[in-house]
Amino acid sequence: MATLGSAGVPLQPSSFVATAASASPASTLTPRHSLLVRVTHWIITLSFFALLVTGSEILISHPRFYWGETGNNLTPALFRIPIPASRRLVPTGYGYTLPDANGWSRALHFQAAWVVVLTGLLYGIYGLFSGHFRRNLLPGRADFSWRSISADIGRHLRFARPSDADARSYNLLQRFAYLFVVLVLFPLVIWTGLAMSPAFTSAFPATVILLGGRQSARTLHFFLSVALLLFLIVHVVMIFVAGFGQRMRAMITGRASKRMEDAAV
Repeated sequence: MATLGSAGVPLQPSSFVATAASASPASTLTPRHSLLVRVTHWIITLSFFALLVTGSEILISHPRFYWGETGNNLTPALFRIPIPASRRLVPTGYGYTLPDANGWSRALHFQAAWVVVLTGLLYGIYGLFSGHFRRNLLPGRADFSWRSISADIGRHLRFARPSDADARSYNLLQRFAYLFVVLVLFPLVIWTGLAMSPAFTSAFPATVILLGGRQSARTLHFFLSVALLLFLIVHVVMIFVAGFGQRMRAMITGRASKRMEDAAV
């Protein structure tokens, strides 16, 4: 006769599933960021840094902005940046000029811009066909409620650190910001950049005509670049607020921190 200690009591299916789930390693979790998202993120980051440096050098050569097709030292400026120029004939009000690095900066600016364009196209194609945009960036219906929006804005204004569970997905303001950058700012900054290229506009004149002229494209390009720079600054600040080590680890290795992985399980 079987005793209580020797009886073969079958395990309940729910107990087996729970035991297997708790014993499974955290590495079986879906990565916080896919490999392609991480690679394109860092390529665009490095290229954008090159664009900022070279764009600043190009700006120094002529820190005056105009509207329309033409603009030069003899025409009134729409506005000007109060910095010394790297060219002696540009009227800036300063009694000296800065070193002229316009040659190499234009060449590198052009190359870095095409790296961003091609990498952005790869990211866009991946985001559409893999469901990345729909799954991670498009807000749901519940996100558009006033309570959800006001609560998310309040957390950002207080610089509140997100919980480990919340950190595994983009919040509402992040979704709006990333969509605006991906779908509006980046396409416009690329368009205005191409509209300043005589070789490109000779083949596609509508790209500059629709913007009102080459100088208009340059002015719009400057403001769009400033908007992207402001986004980058806010993005970096929020990374530090949310936890620099965790966010960097997730974007480099694809894995969240141990606490975030435990929260997801």
